[in-house]
Amino acid sequence: MGADAGYLRLLQSGSRPHFIAYYALVMGLQGRSWNDLDDTEKAALRGRFDALKVQVTTPSAPAGIEAVLDKIGVGTRREK
Repeated sequence: MGADAGYLRLLQSGSRPHFIAYYALVMGLQGRSWNDLDDTEKAALRGRFDALKVQVTTPSAPAGIEAVLDKIGVGTRREK
């Protein structure tokens, strides 16, 4: 299946995206340590990770929930 397809399925199942988990998966499938990564390769993986994130639609908040959360001062959680 490969790292990208596997991680995409994980995201589609409802898991929140996390870059370190993604690149640890990629490195593990290559039989490399999670920290055996140079800056160029890390930037390329970041691009692949970002491309995977946009393929998954996140569920919208229930109607009215944002107003309630704003009223109590916490707001909704948003991805950066």
